[in-house]
Amino acid sequence: MKQRTVGRSGLTVSHLGLGTWRWGRETDADEAAALLVAFHDAGGTLVDTAVGYADGASEEILGGLIADVVPREELVIAGKGGHRFVGGADGADVQARVDGSRRQLLHDLDVSLRRLGVDHLDLWQVHVPDPSVPVEETLSALDAAVTAGKVRYVGVSNYSAWRMAHAATVQAGKPGYAPIVSNQVRYSLLDRSAERDIVPAGAELGIGVLPYSPLGGGALTGKYRGGIPSDSRAALGGRHLADLDDPATIGVVEAVATAAEGLATSPIAIALAWVRDRPGVVAPILGARTLGQLTGALVSETLDLPAEIRSALDDVSAPAVSITGNVS
Repeated sequence: MKQRTVGRSGLTVSHLGLGTWRWGRETDADEAAALLVAFHDAGGTLVDTAVGYADGASEEILGGLIADVVPREELVIAGKGGHRFVGGADGADVQARVDGSRRQLLHDLDVSLRRLGVDHLDLWQVHVPDPSVPVEETLSALDAAVTAGKVRYVGVSNYSAWRMAHAATVQAGKPGYAPIVSNQVRYSLLDRSAERDIVPAGAELGIGVLPYSPLGGGALTGKYRGGIPSDSRAALGGRHLADLDDPATIGVVEAVATAAEGLATSPIAIALAWVRDRPGVVAPILGARTLGQLTGALVSETLDLPAEIRSALDDVSAPAVSITGNVS
């Protein structure tokens, strides 16, 4: 698998990443082991997790596989802190809790390291911005983590362009700072909002984009064209799924399917190849739940989209542009 650097840093990762947010919920330890082995065998190195995934089960499963299944030194482990879901044991009244304080972030980091059974993370990101905490305090946790040797590189996730630029500017003004090298955001043929300002700002600031939900929550796989399968994310009320009834969504899904037929490949490969090779993108994060899904996604590794196909997909997925106010 090809390798890319993260932003303007020296950190090198595979240009596809393996996401683990389903591990411990929809994916058990045995299936997770099969996923990790297949990803590693394909040359993948970047594995994405977070302290809040599956109430910690995701990190615990990954920790149990490191060394026993795949050597630690052959992985680039990216973690996140400052966000988790809390609620009843039966899943009722689950709510997101965001805490970007220095205390909570450093606590989350220690918890992640313990669950994973490692002494450092290669990349550690603030999972979501916390407007109630001064950005200087949040960023001080990143600096402290790097200084302590618990983290090699730092980044953010779900940050708007102005928040990302603000954080990067604050960091750049401090001696011995840990620069922001990544921003993990939603990005696919069905959601190109990151192109408006996050991608160009990242290019200027040396911050790489790590797209999550690169298949629109599964909509771009084409599996919903004939209805909703009973075991699908839509049937189970999954997150990050595009609006299946939106005419714009339908148009993009059909265009991807047509391109796949023309190139004798899968819609998954088409959609992943498109976002993988967008300007500023480092590595789309694959949220595969099963080995079969991952195998289908890895087909994109050998696919380079012809210019005419890429142009057609650009056109059909172009975000609507609205202009308000005075133009001069």
